[in-house]
Amino acid sequence: MLSDRAEISDVLTRYTRAIDTGAWDVLDTVFTPDAQIDYTESGGIAASYPEIKPWLAEMLPAFFPKRMHTLGQLDIAVQPGDADGADTATCSAYFHNPMPMDDGKGGEKIVELGGIYHHTLVRTVDGWRSRHLHEQVVWKRGL
Repeated sequence: MLSDRAEISDVLTRYTRAIDTGAWDVLDTVFTPDAQIDYTESGGIAASYPEIKPWLAEMLPAFFPKRMHTLGQLDIAVQPGDADGADTATCSAYFHNPMPMDDGKGGEKIVELGGIYHHTLVRTVDGWRSRHLHEQVVWKRGL
């Protein structure tokens, strides 16, 4: 349904805006409490959401005080649940993430990541939530 696609798109927008603005508690409206998240391709960690949230709040501002995502080409597929299961969905979305960081010489340089966010989502009583995120890095610049 179009409403499912719009709601899932909103989940991804909330995710990138929360990361970019440091609104870490907004991530509670993006992920299920038991979500698994994998940032290893970009040099991060793979862990459960309760471990990831404080890690993001500590590490991102320390290394990348300014962040700005662009999302595109959301490929969303919704699968209706059976009699015993909730509806699920997958969403792969292109991302471009340029971030200024300290260049070690008193200035700054721009680090860029381009890749694909792969989400597996579930419909909850509070709406769609991601229960698995894999950040696939396709290219890097400035690292």
